[in-house]
Amino acid sequence: VTCPTCRGAGQVTFQQGFFSVARTCSHCRGTGRIVAEPCKTCRGEGHVAVERTLQIRIPAGVDNGTRVQLSGQGEIGPGGGQPGDLYVEIHVAPHPTFTRQGAELQCTVSVPMTAAALGTTLTLPTLEADLAESVDPTAETGFQLEIRPGTQSGSEQVLRGRGVPGLRGGRGDLVVTVLVDTPTRLDPRQEELLRELAAI
Repeated sequence: VTCPTCRGAGQVTFQQGFFSVARTCSHCRGTGRIVAEPCKTCRGEGHVAVERTLQIRIPAGVDNGTRVQLSGQGEIGPGGGQPGDLYVEIHVAPHPTFTRQGAELQCTVSVPMTAAALGTTLTLPTLEADLAESVDPTAETGFQLEIRPGTQSGSEQVLRGRGVPGLRGGRGDLVVTVLVDTPTRLDPRQEELLRELAAI
């Protein structure tokens, strides 16, 4: 029904000295109408709060604090107005293998002293391998990383384009740090062989 306070105008006018001042009607909140018999569930608001599940597409390359906007998925406006937008803030869980610096990924691999001296090939997990394995357990498990003979502990290998995808295109690098694992316990035969190698 028409608001009796503002008579449907949505505003009330009052005199302040020589000036007429208009303000939003507090009785109908500017709508010009009031609910004579309000609903017991929504109390005349015209909408109720309910829980629902939304499917959200997370773009590649998001980082902590990135906000994804879902147009029209927010709350209904006053008096049944257009719904607002919903903003979802992303928090990225830590990865067991990789650490992230912007678009760059970093990881550390340990190799035995003999492998560092003679060279070897390791299977290094990648982001694609994580995703493929979650979809297909028989998919390729990672990238073949070549450890060159004579690799020193602490040396780095940069794998171009194997880092995090950028939100605006491109992709960062993957930096692999190689740590040489020196044995702490040797049996007599191993110690003998190492002494022979040291003598040579």
